Amino acid sequence: MAALVLDDGRRIALDVAETHAARRRGLLGRASLEGGALLIRKCRSVHTIGMRFPIDVAHLDASMRVLRVRTMPPQRLGALVLRARHVLEADAGALDRWNLTVGSQLQVES
Repeated sequence: MAALVLDDGRRIALDVAETHAARRRGLLGRASLEGGALLIRKCRSVHTIGMRFPIDVAHLDASMRVLRVRTMPPQRLGALVLRARHVLEADAGALDRWNLTVGSQLQVES
């Protein structure tokens, strides 16, 4: 399993969706992320159609810098963020607890 490394050095459990099938599946069928996060590579927008819980969404540029942070309730279509290259998803409220804001620089450790 990978780890998301925050600006302050904290490490968060991270699932990475890199294949087309994994990106398409995303969080569907899950009840929560249990304190971790999902990184969807090669992604500029997400939706919560079919999901059972609200999520926090951070759009990231190619260098893993946060461009936009939003909370999305279930059954919504998210906005397309043209400069985004990846999307980070977490349980609603997690990004606030992690102090993740626009401009935060993230890293992924294998």
